[in-house]
Amino acid sequence: MGSLPLDALQPLDPDTFAADSSAVVDFLAGYYRDVDKYPVRAADLEPGRLRRLLPEAAPEFGEPAERILADVRRDVLPGLTHWQSPSFFAYFPMNASAAGFAGEMLSVGLNVVPFMWVASPAAVELEAVVVDWMARLVGLPDRFLFSGSGGGGGGGGGGVLQGSTCEAVVCTLAAARDRALGRIGHEGIVKLVVYASDQTHATFQKGARLVGITPANFRVVPTAAASGYALTGAAVRAAVEGDVARGLVPLYLCATVGTTGIGAVDPVRELGEVARRHGMWLHVDAAYAGSAAICPEYQGYLDGAELADSVSMNPHKWFLTNMDCCCLWVASPAALTAALSTDPEYLKNAGGGKPQAAAGAGAIDYKDWQISLSRRFRAMKLWFVLRRYGAAGMRAHIRRHVAMAEWFERAVSADERFEVVAKRRFSLVCFRLRGGGGGGDAMNRELLAAVNASGRAFMTHFVVEGKFVIRLAVGGAMTEMRHVGDAWELVQRTAEQLLQRR
Repeated sequence: MGSLPLDALQPLDPDTFAADSSAVVDFLAGYYRDVDKYPVRAADLEPGRLRRLLPEAAPEFGEPAERILADVRRDVLPGLTHWQSPSFFAYFPMNASAAGFAGEMLSVGLNVVPFMWVASPAAVELEAVVVDWMARLVGLPDRFLFSGSGGGGGGGGGGVLQGSTCEAVVCTLAAARDRALGRIGHEGIVKLVVYASDQTHATFQKGARLVGITPANFRVVPTAAASGYALTGAAVRAAVEGDVARGLVPLYLCATVGTTGIGAVDPVRELGEVARRHGMWLHVDAAYAGSAAICPEYQGYLDGAELADSVSMNPHKWFLTNMDCCCLWVASPAALTAALSTDPEYLKNAGGGKPQAAAGAGAIDYKDWQISLSRRFRAMKLWFVLRRYGAAGMRAHIRRHVAMAEWFERAVSADERFEVVAKRRFSLVCFRLRGGGGGGDAMNRELLAAVNASGRAFMTHFVVEGKFVIRLAVGGAMTEMRHVGDAWELVQRTAEQLLQRR
């Protein structure tokens, strides 16, 4: 595995491939054995550190894999936030697994580009199978399943694996926009209105701008503690009726199952009825909590999904599927492809012989379900995870994290110095030191900063109704009960020191 002379460069030589791959696997295995020894977040670093360590130009000649991995260990690892640390409780989990890594190796090793059926038939068909599997596992209505030959009796919908919720949002907004403009004319785009709550992910505002919705027509509907910070049908109805009275056109409504800030759940059925009444596209964003719906006890949160036009969830968050992987299901694939399809001459009849359309209903062209043309073989990764762990294993994985979060919630509630700010529904606990006003917020900011600076845990925050809240999201593949217990002890000890100083 030394440096390679120019005349001997064989980028896919099987022996070199096996040797380099084995070296990387050994490196990562060692990393996972020791990951809890690293500070979860490298808090004392300043921007520009890595640029100062690396050469100004790329090497002229190749280097051995061992030397590159040594530089990764010396220069890169100390500057990472270790998302796979068992003490990582920030944001939402992006958990990995051996099966996810194996599936990713197969995906990038085969390196096919399944943007059209003819470009890689088995990859396209595996994706259609896997998204149907996932839809059934999380209890989605049949209208989101593929139908026709090999579709297993679906309802005429279908799914696609995107890279992120952001991509799924832009695609569904474009579909909703074009569906509406087909009725009112293209000049009516200035009248289209998008609705979300003050808890909805910011990607919806970005997506609305990208598809041409004027920022003034993005409605952020307030929520309150009385509804558990859920978006209510009454609040949406009032906003919509006010817009209609001004001559505007309601376009798109987002219902979130497990909001980013505090894990709130919007009432899908209630919002779906409002959307139907006013001809809006309803999207259900279950990016984080959708994974929990593999457990029957959480499928009730998706009640009313039959009223939705689209649903998305991210297996790369809590479903042991390494980045990146987002399931997007649509009830009407035709609405999506009408907005996103292209048909350039250089892609027509690519397989020779009969036109591609003659291949039948199973010949999906996923290029027309997404923004880009090229795409990854994500289905292999998700399929490998499902095959390796099975539905029962995945349910146990989800329930284990929920049980840890339940314990943490009880521990917080039992300490009179703290309060749980929002109801815990999944594996996210939102809490804070008691104390009103700006002083209480300053104290909680200081508490979070000190916990994170310790390197022993990493959490993030949210602000709800003007209050600074600390978030602990359980979801790491390597997280055990002892890590959650250690995090709580760290919070208590840090709070005690802070209160004594004050």
